[in-house]
Amino acid sequence: MSTPYPFTAIVGQDDLRLGLLLNAVSPAVGGVLVRGEKGTAKSTAVRALAALMPEVSVVSGCRFSCDPAGPDPACPDGPHEAGTGVSRTARTVELPVGASEDRLVGALDIERALSEGVKAFEPGLLADAHRGILYVDEVNLLHDHLVDLLLDAAAMGASYVEREGVSVRHAARFLLVGTMNPEEGELRPQLLDRFGLTVEVAASRDTDQRVEVVRRRLAYDDDPAGFAGRWAAEEAALRERIAAARVLLPRVVLGDGVLRQIAATCAAFEVDGMRADIVMARTATALAAWAGREEVTAEDVRRAALLALPHRRRRNPFDAPGLDEDKLDDTLKDAAGDEGEGDGEPDPDPDGPGGGGGVPPQDSGPDAPDRSGDSGPGQGGEAPEQGRPSPSHGGEQQPVRASEPFRTKMLSVPGLGEGAAGRRSRARTEHGRTTGARRPEGALTKLHLAATVQAAAPHQRARGRSGRGLVVRRDDLRQATREGREGNLVLFVVDASGSMAARQRMSAVKGAVMSLLLDAYQRRDKVGLVTFRGKDAEVVLPPTSSVDAAAARLESLPTGGRTPLAAGLLRAHDVLRVERLRDPSRRPLLVVVTDGRATGGPEPVALAARAGRLHAAEGTASVVVDCESGIVRLGLAAQLARDLGGTAVTLDELRADSIAGLVKDVQAAGRAA
Repeated sequence: MSTPYPFTAIVGQDDLRLGLLLNAVSPAVGGVLVRGEKGTAKSTAVRALAALMPEVSVVSGCRFSCDPAGPDPACPDGPHEAGTGVSRTARTVELPVGASEDRLVGALDIERALSEGVKAFEPGLLADAHRGILYVDEVNLLHDHLVDLLLDAAAMGASYVEREGVSVRHAARFLLVGTMNPEEGELRPQLLDRFGLTVEVAASRDTDQRVEVVRRRLAYDDDPAGFAGRWAAEEAALRERIAAARVLLPRVVLGDGVLRQIAATCAAFEVDGMRADIVMARTATALAAWAGREEVTAEDVRRAALLALPHRRRRNPFDAPGLDEDKLDDTLKDAAGDEGEGDGEPDPDPDGPGGGGGVPPQDSGPDAPDRSGDSGPGQGGEAPEQGRPSPSHGGEQQPVRASEPFRTKMLSVPGLGEGAAGRRSRARTEHGRTTGARRPEGALTKLHLAATVQAAAPHQRARGRSGRGLVVRRDDLRQATREGREGNLVLFVVDASGSMAARQRMSAVKGAVMSLLLDAYQRRDKVGLVTFRGKDAEVVLPPTSSVDAAAARLESLPTGGRTPLAAGLLRAHDVLRVERLRDPSRRPLLVVVTDGRATGGPEPVALAARAGRLHAAEGTASVVVDCESGIVRLGLAAQLARDLGGTAVTLDELRADSIAGLVKDVQAAGRAA
């Protein structure tokens, strides 16, 4: 077994360490979501925490880690007699992004359940993680139904597997840690709310701190055991502090004044529901226990708010998570004034919750850095943003703000796909309405009971059936085929030329694209953005799940120059060609936003028409959003739509309250192509 990197040797990342330690003290806090760029020690910190968790005592031979002092009466491996067990370290179980539902919750042997009446159950990762840590890297890339199952189990402390009337339940209490890179897409607000705490991490811009990170990592890679040994004393001290805080936790008093501050804070920041209030109360209590106190203070409440509320303020994908600290301080002061007294002063202890999570000082080890001038993580300048349009085109105008987004008509890809689960186009999926049955290919996941019985019925006499039970063989089993919705790749091709540059007009165009981006977010699509102006086109944003990244690129998009429409369509063709190789099951929807004009170079209109027919020949579903305005209309966008084999809609028709038959038009055009 490899030696984990010591938790106390992690440089900086105070909020990350504190969030993990508070959950170690009180798992009822509800886990922690770690948001940040790649290479910021997210995974290292989670794996290092496992070494600090107290050992657990389990029933020998129980696959579900039952506590011998109080075994689960419903354990599938039970019943167990109360008594002594065996001790082992708490597990850290990692859930891979590509995991199936059966791998997460476990698999039930339907064949044995039907023919023998036996609940033959193979435990999943939720059972493995019971009484330990469940770590989900890139949680934002998990399918939504897996995230729902995961968070439901975390909230209820149990996992349920139900198939055709046969059910299995087992305990599943674990410390849930999710990590994600926001550039790759956001979690839905409903799912964000299910994580107790959230922390933002970023690489330090302080040179000395970065040097120390590299020095320690190289020392660890050269001799993991020796490096861990040099930090053994600090690790032991932190392990003892976690154990002491767990013992103290039940004695911590949460006064009425503190509760009023918590409620006032959640109300002031207009947080939906009551989960935030409960999480703040549990977090503040854990902070007090971590600091060795039996009473929660106002500073505990403030610190809890900074960890529990930022992600609950996010209402749509274009909102940045965060909290106004001045408003927070005013709210806490007002709530304390209403009580006539505060609930304590800020904790002056530098080793308390405000001082990097109370982790033993890092300057006590043999590899200690020089702390002078340490600015901490996340300070300093930002890395330059990649993929922005070049400002070198002639006649460039300053970007204009998008108009207010609106609810759009649903645009869908015709036919029946098999892509990733989503909410746009029809597709064969694991979840949805049952449309038929087939022989299973591999493991059976969704039984079609009627078809299975129908297949087995003619063979009962030959199989020697004598009782009431049905004799079922493997060949009789039928997999249910289901139809639901898939997410698509929505590739936007936006005209940013001089003909679109009128400020009011471009504002409306950006507002329309913003509306379509919001729709793509809600329907679980990947999005990409190609723009064309001047002499060429460029991929402003390669296909990604991060809709808010597309929105940011769009807001900063300048306009001006000629209209190389053909270049935009050809660049889009290149993007789609690569994506078909990378993700062949995800079907594309091309959305061209233009007035249809084409200028620059020889025969620009004819060249654009040929580029459009190239997309049509490959069967790419397309919609042209006609941005032409004024009394006299040339109808160029409509002609482009015909070349693409798609349909054209005006900005007004794009609104959900306009043409009722828009989706039918798109699908009809696709079938005609």
